[in-house]
Amino acid sequence: TAGQMYELDAIAAVILGGTSLTGGKGRIQGTIIGVLIMGVISNGLTLMDVNYYWQLVVKGGVIVAAVLLDRLRGSSAA
Repeated sequence: TAGQMYELDAIAAVILGGTSLTGGKGRIQGTIIGVLIMGVISNGLTLMDVNYYWQLVVKGGVIVAAVLLDRLRGSSAA
């Protein structure tokens, strides 16, 4: 179907938007910004003719970086 293989993008967009993985509230504005960031990354990689496998690697790296930043932000606030 049309929505297959977009799970990684959706998760990345929500995390990039500032929604904490440990609970709490997320904001729709942050999620929209996350969607725009992931769209720019995906479009840029496609325009540069990057192999789809490497696109997934980059998106995974973005998720890992966002989670690490969320953890650092959470530990400094506590």
